[in-house]
Amino acid sequence: MRAALVVLTLATPAAAAPCGGDFGTFLAAMQAEAVAAGVPADKAGEFFTGARIDQKVLKADRSQGVFRKTFLDFSQSLISKQRLATAKSRSESLNTIFDQAEAEYGVSRGILLAFWAFETDFGQVQGNFNTRNALLTLAHDCRRPELFQPQVLAAAQLHALDEFDLDTTGAWAGEIGMVQMLPKDILERGVDGDGDGLILLKSSEADAILSGARMLQHHGWRAGQPWLAEVTLPGDFDWSLSGLETERVTEDWAALGVAPRNGPLAPGLAASILLPQGRKGPAFLAYPNYRTLFEWNKSFVYVTTAAYFATRIEGAIPYAAGGPDPALSPEEMTALQEKLAALGHEVGQIDGILGAGTRKAVQKEQLRLGLPADGWPTRDLLDAL
Repeated sequence: MRAALVVLTLATPAAAAPCGGDFGTFLAAMQAEAVAAGVPADKAGEFFTGARIDQKVLKADRSQGVFRKTFLDFSQSLISKQRLATAKSRSESLNTIFDQAEAEYGVSRGILLAFWAFETDFGQVQGNFNTRNALLTLAHDCRRPELFQPQVLAAAQLHALDEFDLDTTGAWAGEIGMVQMLPKDILERGVDGDGDGLILLKSSEADAILSGARMLQHHGWRAGQPWLAEVTLPGDFDWSLSGLETERVTEDWAALGVAPRNGPLAPGLAASILLPQGRKGPAFLAYPNYRTLFEWNKSFVYVTTAAYFATRIEGAIPYAAGGPDPALSPEEMTALQEKLAALGHEVGQIDGILGAGTRKAVQKEQLRLGLPADGWPTRDLLDAL
């Protein structure tokens, strides 16, 4: 039964119920799509009956202030001696499962432990939003219906498999379980790690860990390769070479004076120099596996912090924090984005958050103005513009 439903999910076109408008009409359209996708009519009826819009979900979707934190602030708030000790304890107590994750999917335990820690504090805080209502709220909202309507269909199919109760709770954006996966990922890449015939990421550590590993493998994780390494850079380094847009093999970086702080650089791998807070802060070499982590979370600061924490779990020393230039305030960042957009740069949404588009635009303007082109926005840059 499960295999048949998964096949139907993969073959079904993206959901296209009209966003906005009457919610009851929207529910009826989504229910019809669920039946067309292979959900038995009675199960589809159960799933959609009684659903409602959750205004708290919409509020959370529009106020993601945590992403305004700098890398140093965010990492220091999430990484503690206690959390590191807990990660190592869980690594030991679930050693067989983590060995299986690496043997079957090639994913290092450090990465899985880091996301488990950050997403739910090792399963202790999984979110209290009703998942069905959260998904339907975001699917009905016209901001990102193309992302959430397929997730509604996947949740309905999980319900038909007895793997999604209507009172299931999780994060405001519909992620479920200890490692916070969306329903479509669970349906298509979930793993029954404990052999009970069900995939239950809320209650089964084995299911959650192995499902997370399989998801990363699906998105391109390379077995046996590193993801992030802290490095030191020479004072005369060409800062315009930093950023994810520039890749060179490690031997070329070494020739430019890039040196590791923890063990040797991985030979022959393409990598990028990351300066989360510019040339005066920590510096990292990001390998191809680092990029796959954005399939778990789109935030640069979150992903970099999780990747760094994973290296700490596996024995790396603490980063050299340095003394970065002060971060711009949200108001200053918004003003900077407006100036960059007026100059023709694609900065994405003007929201006061330092995202990938803004970093890239900042670096280009720094280079044009003769400032150190490290991608870190400063008040000097804002004044110069």
